[in-house]
Amino acid sequence: MRIPMILAGLLGLASAMPCMAEAGDARDPEPNTLVPAGVRHHAATGFPDRIVATPAEDAARGFAVAWRTDVRVDAPVLEIVVAGDSPDMGTPRRLTAATQALETENGRAHHHRVQVEGLEPGTLYAYRVQGDRTWSPWMQIRTAGDATEPLELLYFGDTQNKNASLTTRVVREALRHAPDARLVLYAGDLVSGGDGEDDTEWGEWFEATDALSTTMMSAPAPGNHEYFEEFEDTPRERRVLGAHWPLQFALPSNGIETPGAPTTYWFDYQDLRVVVIDGTSALDLGTATAQARWLDGVLAANPHRWSIVLLHQPFYSPRADRDNVPLQVELQPVIERHGVDLVLQGHDHTYGRRGADDGGATPVYVVSVAGAKQYRLSPDAKETMAPVAEDTQLFQVIRIDGDRLRYEARTATGRLYDAFELIDGGTGGKQRQELTEGRIGERLCPRAQTLKGRADRCWE
Repeated sequence: MRIPMILAGLLGLASAMPCMAEAGDARDPEPNTLVPAGVRHHAATGFPDRIVATPAEDAARGFAVAWRTDVRVDAPVLEIVVAGDSPDMGTPRRLTAATQALETENGRAHHHRVQVEGLEPGTLYAYRVQGDRTWSPWMQIRTAGDATEPLELLYFGDTQNKNASLTTRVVREALRHAPDARLVLYAGDLVSGGDGEDDTEWGEWFEATDALSTTMMSAPAPGNHEYFEEFEDTPRERRVLGAHWPLQFALPSNGIETPGAPTTYWFDYQDLRVVVIDGTSALDLGTATAQARWLDGVLAANPHRWSIVLLHQPFYSPRADRDNVPLQVELQPVIERHGVDLVLQGHDHTYGRRGADDGGATPVYVVSVAGAKQYRLSPDAKETMAPVAEDTQLFQVIRIDGDRLRYEARTATGRLYDAFELIDGGTGGKQRQELTEGRIGERLCPRAQTLKGRADRCWE
């Protein structure tokens, strides 16, 4: 079955030959951001920006909102009201935000957050947030409905770099294919970080994802690039969570206890439980055992038909020399024992899918990438995963309707790359059905090296 797919992929690549980044390519590598050095394009102002809604533990009853302003704004308010067809939606409820300061290369800013509780399930709300004598536009978001209602959600692998330039198009194409999406999952490494322009990178991430962040609930997993190396190249070197994470995302505080901010958490959305785990903390900070114990309890208490585990580093890596052993030893047995449906991952900047070692329908393990950085597949991944892809920006649409979960992976231009359905047969367990109609052929990297001359990557 793989030979026709490879031939189709090679035929598709032939048309891209003029774009190959070989030694004679005269193009310059694109910078990581669109902002010239020394320019404070993303400095905070009195106008609210970086607005993002995140789910409460029970997404039918609440959500949280975080946003940013300059330091003139302290303890602003959020207004919320049931959305209506008239511009007169009635008197809104007002909630005062908690505020924290952050100093970055773009200057000092205030980050605000509000937890909105006591909402009605399946209800469309309008909300806005306050700045300095200013307000954001009214934005609309719907709480989770009944467990029997269909659910559409999006999943993105690493966005990481060149977000304004190249992630934007993926997000907008995703919205064309999932116009009813209510929830978006990010598998970590939202930005690259650690290069002196962290805040500008976050500004571009919010620019790229603004249409999602304000109108549906966003659930990010932390990646290794959300951390930084403190005391690097010294005996005191250690991983530390970056300053932006705890201020920019108001996440549920129901994970394992960690200093600074939650990087593990769970929430329920209709007939789905989503559990976010922190691969970097498990691998580098020794929390794998604690996370496994916590994960076991969260999955055991799941009252819903469907479950998703979201994390950054893969259990099965499609890139060479990346065996994440503590994840495999501590956390993977918990996931397989509880029959998690989807394990959604990033980190390796390629695409790869595989099932459990015992051949069961679930869990289905997926690694994907939305951003510009593209790695190469390992020989083992080409033998053990299908489909796989290099040199391809992707987004994923997941639809849950009763006893069926449909998964689609699409390219940045909207072409169908991978698709399957999970069907819950009740006492007979879940079955996986491959959906091959309309899928394009396998995509492999056509370049011998990147524009910077790196042969270990396909694009940077």
